Amino acid sequence: MTLLVTGAAGFIGFYVSKMLAEKGHKVIGIDNLNHYYDQSLKKARLECLEEQENFSFECIDLIDLEKLQKLFKGNSFDCVVNLAAQAGVRYSLENPHAYIDSNVSGFMNVLECCRHNNIGHLVYASSSSVYGNNKEIPFTVDQRVDKQVSIYAATKRMNELMAHTYSHLYKLPTTGLRFFTVYGPWGRPDMAPFLFTKAILSGEKIKVFNNGDMLRDFTYVEDIAEGVVRVVEGSAPRQSLPYELHNIGNSKPIKLLDFIETIEKELGVVAEKEMLPMQDGDVYETYADTSSLEKAVGFKPKTTLDEGIAKFISWYKEYYKI
Repeated sequence: MTLLVTGAAGFIGFYVSKMLAEKGHKVIGIDNLNHYYDQSLKKARLECLEEQENFSFECIDLIDLEKLQKLFKGNSFDCVVNLAAQAGVRYSLENPHAYIDSNVSGFMNVLECCRHNNIGHLVYASSSSVYGNNKEIPFTVDQRVDKQVSIYAATKRMNELMAHTYSHLYKLPTTGLRFFTVYGPWGRPDMAPFLFTKAILSGEKIKVFNNGDMLRDFTYVEDIAEGVVRVVEGSAPRQSLPYELHNIGNSKPIKLLDFIETIEKELGVVAEKEMLPMQDGDVYETYADTSSLEKAVGFKPKTTLDEGIAKFISWYKEYYKI
């Protein structure tokens, strides 16, 4: 297939692009390479991707409709994988406009380009954050999700509603994937594994919110990528299922203090902890029911936390020459 992957220089976009290209698909990746976090990390990911002969890259922002339309007109995409987004719950409290621009206006541009270019399937990233503080555990895709607790989460829910509308009105096949707390090598510097590892190795305190009383369904990035790739490769007979949603998670919530302890054991250092209250926009627990994904593509994440953290720490030390 010929595929477009947006956010290709991002954490998950990097893995998905690499996996698709290695499987023989032609992958065109785009990214705006913004300054939300260290650009050198994004460029290093791109250098790895450009070693793949099936991969090519263009620097395009989803907000730039003219450039996006030109890209779609110049290629015949079998499937579009939209992973570009302004990420991060906490940053959405500081700069909400960035989330509306990228996650809502940018997503609308992708939908319009798919609609007018007869794209066979749009696969897009949603998030476990759409569940807000739902009390019914585990989270299932048939639960009501209308009480988000951050602008980031609200924009991801808007993506799902917008995709549903385009599937209904224009018979555009769409599949939304709700990712659960992704971690692993090449991760984002604003995420917990990165922040904890950097602080511990520097002898600094780590910030532990809600006094460590939180649970997260930590999911290893290559498991996430494989789930996405399986959905993409099942793109051909989509017209009978124009709109789908699936969770991708490990289905094993981990206590935050146990997660920190796993990092401490791998580093051989005990962290000095600063206990803090719950931050605005955070939720107490995430827990994925992945039965719909298993039924659709026969896949369930399988990497254990010990395995995933070991791979992350190994990469971190190598990348930063520690």
